[in-house]
Amino acid sequence: MLSDLSHCNWILNYQTLHNKNRVMVIEQIYTGCLAQGAYYIESNGEAAIIDPLREVQPYITKAEKSNAKIKFVLETHFHADFVSGHLDLAEKTGAQIVYGPNAKPTFDFYSAKDGEILKLGKISIKVLHTPGHTMESTCFLLRDENGKETALFSGDTLFIGDVGRPDLAQKVATDLTPELLAGYLYDSLRNKIMPLADDVMVYPAHGAGSACGKNMSKETTDLLGNQKKTNYALRANMTKEEFIKEVTDGLLPPPSYFPLNVMMNIEGYDRIDDVLSRGQHSLSPVAFETAATETGALVLDTRAPEDFAKGFIPNAINIGIDGSFAPWVGAMIPDIKQQILLVTEPGREKEVITRLARVGYDYTIGYLEGGFEAWKNAGKEVDYIPTVSPAELAKICAKKEVHILDVRKHNEFDSEHINGAINIPLDYINDHLAEIDKNKTYYVHCAGGYRSMIFASTLRARAYNNLINVNGGFSAIKETEGFELTDFVCPSTLK
Repeated sequence: MLSDLSHCNWILNYQTLHNKNRVMVIEQIYTGCLAQGAYYIESNGEAAIIDPLREVQPYITKAEKSNAKIKFVLETHFHADFVSGHLDLAEKTGAQIVYGPNAKPTFDFYSAKDGEILKLGKISIKVLHTPGHTMESTCFLLRDENGKETALFSGDTLFIGDVGRPDLAQKVATDLTPELLAGYLYDSLRNKIMPLADDVMVYPAHGAGSACGKNMSKETTDLLGNQKKTNYALRANMTKEEFIKEVTDGLLPPPSYFPLNVMMNIEGYDRIDDVLSRGQHSLSPVAFETAATETGALVLDTRAPEDFAKGFIPNAINIGIDGSFAPWVGAMIPDIKQQILLVTEPGREKEVITRLARVGYDYTIGYLEGGFEAWKNAGKEVDYIPTVSPAELAKICAKKEVHILDVRKHNEFDSEHINGAINIPLDYINDHLAEIDKNKTYYVHCAGGYRSMIFASTLRARAYNNLINVNGGFSAIKETEGFELTDFVCPSTLK
């Protein structure tokens, strides 16, 4: 492991291409909660980092252990789903930040030309400008010491099983429509990537679960030859018109924080050390309550949903750290400059602050010392979320008509659901508030209980006091007798 964070950690995949003389090393550093792949490349005492995360010390430590100097920070594009660590990494190591053509950030960087060769130890990296996902999107083609093309770091241009969405840069870094960007992407794939040899290994920036694509594979690497056979977007007989239609069809609106992260990556941001210092400010229950009142800060409780339900600070929002934390923070908190006060499991404060910073939430101003137990022991007011088991809900349903809110995504709901349930996806909670009657009682569930607690806590903070959470979500409901479910439809057939 390269990180000292114990949860949603970096998973080090030694997809290494190195020999006994350590001429070349490639390490994929995969962060599950963001479905993001960063890369460490090393040769003959020089290293390059591709698409680094915000917390940069692990990269520096890795290079130091190998007696290597970080020479390049290679950015495939202006990321939308996370804030890159390029600025801090360059400042701490003296490395050169490199973008491909069309990139115009406000900080010092090197603008590499299409086809340019970057030397790294005994190997080299060829710059391939591949506009489409964004206009500055660039892939980096690694060549070994003999000049053989070995690995393609494809950013968001090419995923395993998919390609990058052409709509994420719209209205932020370009005025082009998704259809025009998709046309550029078609040309980039056909002219720059598909002509490469089949034995080139593809290392993308994301895997399944990322909102940067539609149907990414759970695999995080693959041979290009296999992608030519299996990836719908690389069909050899596909016309540009067909490609544009398929790539743009069924795109859901991107998370609202995406354009804000793009601008941070273009314009810069606070040093991660300053963010951590600001956030790691311990507060007693009295000081915490005073800070919440005086600043209007959002109280974010990152404990497990089942613990949160049993007791929490009134008006706190629950987004559990042991889930898809950062993406849901981005989806639920519209202002990345929102001041935040944390309630965490004791000892996990730094981890939470770091993971908030990954998606641009830099304004954590303190945390509750001793966690929720300290608040409760101080005699402060406590709220809770009523809960029922699926078996209890089934008994209630047998006696009377009930209102059930299913907060899963549309395709999950369409695949299978409780007959009569109302679908209000957590992603679009604000668009459906008018459909929820504060005077009615609703039983709320998602797939497993994580999203339903986010939903219930968010609405409870807005005085929706008649929401009851269903423990275990739809997974548990399916295993419980007494529910009438719709016929199952395979999710992969739904758009």
